Amino acid sequence: MIGTILAHIIRFIVLILLQVLVLDHLDVLNGFMVPYLYVLFLLLLPIDLPAWAQLAIGAITGLVMDFFTSTPGMHMSACVVMMYARLNVLRLLSPREGYEFGTRPTVLRMGFAWYTTYAGLLILIHHLWLFLIELHRFDAFFGTFLRALLSAVFTFGLCLLAQFLTSGQERERR
Repeated sequence: MIGTILAHIIRFIVLILLQVLVLDHLDVLNGFMVPYLYVLFLLLLPIDLPAWAQLAIGAITGLVMDFFTSTPGMHMSACVVMMYARLNVLRLLSPREGYEFGTRPTVLRMGFAWYTTYAGLLILIHHLWLFLIELHRFDAFFGTFLRALLSAVFTFGLCLLAQFLTSGQERERR
């Protein structure tokens, strides 16, 4: 139990530092594609975590990102919306026999098709919300949607890469 909590805290710190120190300084297509790898922390939270805890962790994660990026409330709101959507997406994608207790939704455990649906939807929701809040208007909706879509694809690719680079640790624990 303590080892699991410690692993989540370390994952949180590593992903936030990677986001703030490296990824926030990337200039892909003049800022049109923005990777937000820190959402991987939220995606990998245990499935059976209570709803209130998921929303609280999402709010805290977003608040930390807002602190580092000077975007008051933008990341926090996007993370809370993502975690609220996560509750419904997990319910929709639930297998007939339900999820195993303590399961973390990774590519290796859930399969590529399931994970692509799960992570792809949640990352797109997060990015779309974040970019629409950033813009404060809907007149450039299609440009914003394209930016969110491209950024979500980039982020999803980084999430897959991060999982495959660390998958040896998960295989050893099984």
